[in-house]
This record gives sequence, C-alpha cells and structure tokens, in this order.
Amino acid sequence: MEGKSIIEAIKERYASTVKPGSGCGCFQKTSVLEPEFIHSANKMAGYSEQELKNIPEGSNLGLGCGNPVAFGAIREGDVVLDLGSGAGVDCFFAANTVGEQGRVIGVDMTPEMIERANENARKNGYRNVEFRLGEIENLPVESSSVDVIISNCVINLSTDKPKVFQEAWRVLKPGGTLMVSDMALLEDLPDYLNGSVEAYIRCIAGAIRKEEYLDAMRHAGFDDISVLGESHYPEELIAQQPLLKQLATEMNVPMSELQRIAQSVVSLKVSAKKSF
Repeated sequence: MEGKSIIEAIKERYASTVKPGSGCGCFQKTSVLEPEFIHSANKMAGYSEQELKNIPEGSNLGLGCGNPVAFGAIREGDVVLDLGSGAGVDCFFAANTVGEQGRVIGVDMTPEMIERANENARKNGYRNVEFRLGEIENLPVESSSVDVIISNCVINLSTDKPKVFQEAWRVLKPGGTLMVSDMALLEDLPDYLNGSVEAYIRCIAGAIRKEEYLDAMRHAGFDDISVLGESHYPEELIAQQPLLKQLATEMNVPMSELQRIAQSVVSLKVSAKKSF
C-alpha cells in the first residue's frame, strides 16, 4: 500500500459519510448515517443518551471507538484540540465543558467534514469552537498552545503515527494532557488484510500493535502514559459488519476466521502527559 493512495482513499471515503445515502467508516460499507448503526456505535463507544442530547444534530456520525471527553481531563477555560474532528461530535462535547472562557479546535483533512462541522457550529451558536483543514501529521496549530488533545479512532488511520504523536507533543503546553481512544492490535494481522487499502480505511489494517502504539507515544516525549481501558467489540456487533461479509466473499476466507481476527483488534483508551 502506498501512503498517498491510502490518504486519498480515506479522504474520499470519509467525505462520503456526510452525503445522504452513502458513506463508509470503520465499521460498515453502507450508510453510517443509519440510526440503528449509530445507536450501536454510540453504545459501544460509551456515549450516554443525555450527552448526545446536548450536541448538534448531524455532528455524530457513529465513527468513533470511544469517548475521550469522558476521561475527565478537560477543565473550564481549557484550550482543547481534537485530532480528526470529523463532523465535530467530540469538539461539541468539549465545548460544553470548557465554557465561554475556553476554546476548542478541531482539525480534519477532509474539506466536506470541515464544512459540515462549521455548519453544525454556526446553526447551534457555538462561538468557542473552530475547525481547521489540515493533517494530523502537520497540525495547523501553534507550538505549546493547547491544554488538552483528544482523538477518537483517527490516529490508527495515519500512515505516519510517530509523526502524529510528535506533532501532538509540539502543540501541547508543558503539563498538557493527551487523551486518546483508538484501535490497536493484540496480534499481527494476516498479510491479505495488511495489503488491503479497503481494510486500512476501515481502521483494521491501519491499526498497529498495542506495544508499538505506546512506544510511539514515549519516543515522541510523552510520559505518565496510562492505559485507562481496553475492550473488544461485542460479538453481535462484529457479526453485523458488512465489511467482514464482504471480505469473506472477495477473499474466500471463512467468516469464523475473520471473526477471530476481529477479536485481536481492541479499542484502547490511553492518557499521557507532556511534562516539560
């Protein structure tokens, strides 16, 4: 797989998620905007019904694998940065916490996502949120300017994860916190998945081993790294994924084997600090 082709494929795929009647995210090929899917994804990610009532309609596309805002690192008055902000769901959660004295910045490389997020903010009167077009490997953010960085199932899509963590360390203030929900592997994937762009943009082939993920954070300069949670996808949700059915057909792989592979992918919740 070539990095540029992966990036372009990801942009195209995630742009389609904000177009009615189309779209694909990490979990399925049909529309991620279907209410049943979003409800299942929200439950798995850890969003409460009450939280979801307090954010703009259309900001939640069911693309996350956790709820980084729920970790409790964000305080009133903080400057918060969301890596891969999508339609703005976690930015709006954070904005409700930082208040009028705080600020939330969302960065996403997909113009259509930025347009949707800005529309959501404008329609709902969020003055403490802004969205910037850019790549998480080259953040359009000043050094040492952010109190808390959050990210939700996005870093696994990067073709240069060490650079993402280096950039995160650069823009954080000394004493700042990184809070991440992301996909990681407990064992290596078979070659036929590692070579698939389709599997990459669905967050499977893009994921790396848990140990490698944490080491990339350490090498970037982060310390006080803590794994706050690690969970597998529920079997019933895995069984519903059209991606697995598609791969089983196209690659002639038994569904039972793909379900076993899916169990080696975990949703990881991690915090880290920039001490100096």
